[in-house]
Amino acid sequence: MLFMLKANMREWRWDGFGLSLAGLCLMHCLATSVIFALFAAAGGALLHPAIHEIGLVFAIAFGGLALGQGILRHGFLLPASIGALGIGVMGGALTLPHGGIEVFYTVLGVGILALGHMLNHRAAH
Repeated sequence: MLFMLKANMREWRWDGFGLSLAGLCLMHCLATSVIFALFAAAGGALLHPAIHEIGLVFAIAFGGLALGQGILRHGFLLPASIGALGIGVMGGALTLPHGGIEVFYTVLGVGILALGHMLNHRAAH
């Protein structure tokens, strides 16, 4: 029983980390929008392009790791494909000017990536 619990925790570790990262990204996007609307000076620092570029690098790295391991573990390509679509939408959002539509596409991409992580986790069980 303890072995099964440890195995489940190992399998969930990367998808859980990916979902946590997606949640942090979502909180960042929403908080930035609110802060930008309320405090333009503070919002300027949080909207720096480097934050989004670094976040995308982390999403690619951890998404690739978790979803790639999922393919090896359960053999289904759909979760990784959906996750890759989410990362692509997030990357496309970086090409847009900061503002409402950029936030929309970033949040959409994060949600699609999170869906990929959830499907990956479910496929493993």
